[in-house]
Amino acid sequence: MNLQSTNVLAPTSPRSMAETGLSQVMMRDILIKTMFRMNLSHTSEIAQVICLSLAATQEIVDLARAQRLVEATGTLHANSGNEMGYQLTEAGKSRALDALAQSEYYGAMPVPLESYKEQVTRQSIRNIQLTRDQLLASMGHLILPEDLIQNLGPAVNSGRSILLYGPPGNGKSSISNGIRDAMGDKIFVPRALEYSGQVITVYDPIIHTKAQMAVDDPTSLRRNANRFDSRYVLCDRPTVITGGELTLEMLNLTYNPTARTYQAPLQLKATGGVFIIDDLGRQKESPQALINRWIVPLEENRDILTLQSGEKFTVPFDTLVIFSTNFHPNEIFDGAALRRIFYKIKIDGPTQEHFLKIFAMVARKRKLPLDEATLVHLLQKKYPTIDNLYANYQPLFLTDQVIAICEFEGIPYQMTPELIDRAWANMFVKEEVIAR
Repeated sequence: MNLQSTNVLAPTSPRSMAETGLSQVMMRDILIKTMFRMNLSHTSEIAQVICLSLAATQEIVDLARAQRLVEATGTLHANSGNEMGYQLTEAGKSRALDALAQSEYYGAMPVPLESYKEQVTRQSIRNIQLTRDQLLASMGHLILPEDLIQNLGPAVNSGRSILLYGPPGNGKSSISNGIRDAMGDKIFVPRALEYSGQVITVYDPIIHTKAQMAVDDPTSLRRNANRFDSRYVLCDRPTVITGGELTLEMLNLTYNPTARTYQAPLQLKATGGVFIIDDLGRQKESPQALINRWIVPLEENRDILTLQSGEKFTVPFDTLVIFSTNFHPNEIFDGAALRRIFYKIKIDGPTQEHFLKIFAMVARKRKLPLDEATLVHLLQKKYPTIDNLYANYQPLFLTDQVIAICEFEGIPYQMTPELIDRAWANMFVKEEVIAR
């Protein structure tokens, strides 16, 4: 994996302490905390962990030596490239403990927020221009109405908010995932940010998919590390998917009182990518309350976060937000909220023709032979009982039900009216009063 896999301009590696944009005290304290916690003694090892160049790392080590917090061991180790070894002095250990009492954070040096804002601009989601072919390729497994792609394309390329609404089971979530898959390129995600002396961790291996980097011998590792600022991680454009579990608290900074560090909220982790809010209307907060929280971000491309001290500051909001709901928009939003959502796209159920295409495609994948008489029975006897309301999920549901019955009965995969009737009975719950 190399930087040719992304068109994004990479952040350059700082060659000195000054170029990191961080204070000397913060860098010194992170270095001695890292040495203390990880028992590191060689500059090359420390550089790899704190994600700086050898030159910048040596500069911090020399600063700590001048302040008598670090001392040379006076020995060269052949298995470490004849590097000089270092260790914390008693004063250094004492300072490390004091620094850990203020913040448990150690390891990768954070990126100053102002520097990160510049990188966000370079890799903005709004710089992406998807083609019709790219969208179609990412959704090739879906049978979609002809006009849907022509509505989705401009919405995605705008990088603005999208509302997908319509009856349940018609692929709103699959379409959202298809939009994510169509993007395909990679961006640089900071391991952590620094603002006002506070550290905010951003890179999250649960959310961010790290690009595979070539692993060479140690000499090559040092050379590759200089290709871009290794305080960042090269990742696929991130996707955050939330559903009924989303709360307003998840959109705020999370403070860890034990470590005395902050965790970035979901929308900051999704910067440069997609934030999918699925099943809107099932959250504890009302859809209107959630939209109200997003008013400034959606209109001004910036979000406002708050530290424990009460200090507020702004971070970039560079995210394609996709709301997905089974409710009609007028039922859950007022007019002002709807104006903040730039694109509203209805995802309706398939026509009978599309339903049959989906059924045939699903049955072929599941190796279930189609039977014309059974399909006629399904369309003429079963669907009229639900006013011929077709949904995209139904072919897969019915097919899997029929296969499960065949496997239980010990018969070859087959499609008959009787088997379809048994499968249909599991798709809906009959309206009735249950005595208790």
